Amino acid sequence: MAIPKESRIKVEKPLVELDGDEMTRVIWAKIRNELITPFLDIDLKYYDLGLEYRDQTDDQVTIDAANAILEYGVGVKCATITPDEARVEEFKLKKMWKSPNGTIRNILGGTVFREPIIVKKVPKSVPGWVKPIIVGRHAFGDQYRATDIIIPEAGKLELVYTPDDKAKAAKALEVFHFTSPGMGLAMYNTQQSVRDFAHSSFKMAIEKKLPLYMSTKNTILKGYDGQWKDIFQAIYESDYATEFEKLGIWYEHRLIDDMVAQMIKSSGGFIMALKNYDGDVQSDIVAQGFGSLGLMSSELVTPDGKIMESEAAHGTVTRHWREYQKGRETSTNSVASVYAWTRGLAFMGKRDNNPELVAFAKGLEESCVELIDEHGIMTKDLALGIHGKNMKREHYVLTDGYLDALRDLTEKKFAKITGKL
Repeated sequence: MAIPKESRIKVEKPLVELDGDEMTRVIWAKIRNELITPFLDIDLKYYDLGLEYRDQTDDQVTIDAANAILEYGVGVKCATITPDEARVEEFKLKKMWKSPNGTIRNILGGTVFREPIIVKKVPKSVPGWVKPIIVGRHAFGDQYRATDIIIPEAGKLELVYTPDDKAKAAKALEVFHFTSPGMGLAMYNTQQSVRDFAHSSFKMAIEKKLPLYMSTKNTILKGYDGQWKDIFQAIYESDYATEFEKLGIWYEHRLIDDMVAQMIKSSGGFIMALKNYDGDVQSDIVAQGFGSLGLMSSELVTPDGKIMESEAAHGTVTRHWREYQKGRETSTNSVASVYAWTRGLAFMGKRDNNPELVAFAKGLEESCVELIDEHGIMTKDLALGIHGKNMKREHYVLTDGYLDALRDLTEKKFAKITGKL
C-alpha cells in the first residue's frame, strides 16, 4: 500500500540519521526505506558512520554527526564497528579510530539509559525478573577516553598533574616500578559530568516512578569513586529527596558487587546508575537476562532533557554479515534497530507536541512485540531461546521476513494509529 505524501505524518523538524556497519547497516536501510519514510513526511539529515567513511574523513564525520544532533536535538544511530587490530588490518585503516559511540557521548554529554524490550513469549534467562531493570550508563570519560601505554622494559610509571597556574607546583605519584615489560592506564572524569549524570538519573527515576541505585567501588577507589558517591548524595538531598518521597521511591548507593548480587536475586523494577564500563557490561547482562541481547533499547539523554540520541544496543552482527556477503540466508534480529528509530521519533513527537508521531512510534513498537507474542513471527535467535535443541526451520523467519511482516502489520494499523486514511 503506497501512502500518498499528504496522508503521511508531517514531522516539522529534521531528524539526524547516523548510518552504521555490516549486517545492521543492511537492516537499517530497510527500516528507513520501508518503515519510516513511507509513513512520515520527514527531513533526515544523513551521516555515514560506516568504518570506511570514518577512515576517509579522519573520523571528522563522527564529530560532525554529533554536532548535528546538538543543532537539531535528536539523532538515531545504527550500530557501528569500533576497530581493533584485526579491523585495522581488514579495512587498511589509517589508525585505530576510537569508538564512535564514545566520541558522540563525550560531545553530547548526558546519560545512556538501556531498557529491556520485554517479550512474553521469549523465556528469560533470569526467570525472577518480572519488572524492567533500566541501566543508566554514564556517557563520559573513564576507560572509553583513557590513555594506555605498553611498558617495553624496566622503568617507573608516574601519574603527573601540572596545574595551569604556573605558580603552583606539579604533583607526581609513582604508579608502579616495572622490573619487566607490562602495561599502564590513565583515565579521568570531571565533577561536572558526574553532576550531569546524577541529574539525568534522578529525573529518569521520577519519570519512570522507579527507585534508583548508584554503584561504585569507593572502598577501593576512595578518591575517584568517592567523588561519585558524594556528588550523587549531595544532589539527591538538595534537589530530589522531597519528590522521591512523594512518589514512594528511594535512592541508595551500593557497592557494585553488592548491586550485581542484589540485581540477580531481585524481581526487577528499579534503575541502576552505573559508571561507563560497568554500565556497558551490566546492560548486556540485563538484556540477556530478559531474553536476548537483541531486545534492548538505548537512549542517550542530556541532563536538561532537551537532546537525545537513540541507538541499537548491540554490535554489527559480523557473523551474519559474512554469510550475507556470500549470498546465504540470514535471520538477524532487527527489533533493537527499529526501537532506535521509534525512541527518537517518540522524543521528537513529545518535544514538538506531535501526538500523531508519538502514536506512530508507539504503534510500531507494539507491532514488533505483537508479531512475536501473538503471531509467532520471529528471527532465529528468539526461536532458539524458545525451542532450544528442538527448534525447526518453520519456527523462525529470515531477516527480511520479519521486517516484511512488520511493514505489512504497520500498514494495516496505520489508520488506527494515526487516524489517517
